[in-house]
Amino acid sequence: MNSKRPVNLDLSTIQFPLPALTSIAHRITGVILFVGLIFAFWALSKSLSSPAGFAAVSDVLANNFLVKLIAWGLLSALSYHFVAGIKHLVMDMDIGVTLEGGHKKAQITVVVSAVLIILAGVWVPGMACSHRPGCESFRCWPSCRCPPTPGLACGP
Repeated sequence: MNSKRPVNLDLSTIQFPLPALTSIAHRITGVILFVGLIFAFWALSKSLSSPAGFAAVSDVLANNFLVKLIAWGLLSALSYHFVAGIKHLVMDMDIGVTLEGGHKKAQITVVVSAVLIILAGVWVPGMACSHRPGCESFRCWPSCRCPPTPGLACGP
């Protein structure tokens, strides 16, 4: 073996290209989703168990900032993982497998994911409001109170 080969074991000095970073992030979001499904299935199970369980989950989602942050994180991971998965499916069909095509697809993945993550950040704070009787989805955001509408009783 040639002992004059360069050895660089410090990953912080290696400059990864954008397609490599998006691929690594795709794997990381997959792990986050796997772990996050434990909490999501628990909340689903609790909310479907009884009206009191549904009220408890709704109350936690409406009033606990940490739970909203976790929900946003899971939606963000899901959004990125979904978009990156579509990119990998396109690559499996031999579309844009050149170096330039890979870089363009990585850029598109980052931009589309950023838009979806921002939309999730707008949606999560108001998602717990839509369970209130008489409210339509997104009518209660951001204050969890519906605007005054004749014949519509809503909010606390």
